[in-house]
Amino acid sequence: MLRYTLMRLGIFAGCLVVVWGAVYSGVFPRGFGDSNGLWVLLLALVLSAPVSWVVLRKERDRASVQIAARVERLKAGLDADRRQEDVDDDASRAQGGAAAPR
Repeated sequence: MLRYTLMRLGIFAGCLVVVWGAVYSGVFPRGFGDSNGLWVLLLALVLSAPVSWVVLRKERDRASVQIAARVERLKAGLDADRRQEDVDDDASRAQGGAAAPR
């Protein structure tokens, strides 16, 4: 996941440099007044999104597999905890103890 994030930031930084050069060379229009910096950032963000969507497809799929596996491990752990609580509750009731309210 960290690798994907760093690659995405790298693509954004590359787009930022390209857009900055294009704006200051006159290829892209400049922003109004003092908004030129914001214009460059916004334009770089808009351009980097589709580029990273296409270029990082395999890395995004790899990250989603890792996340899905982590979620499945967490679900399995929660189910095991829930089953253990049920076993403990049943054992407590069998011994005649009062079960804690849920």
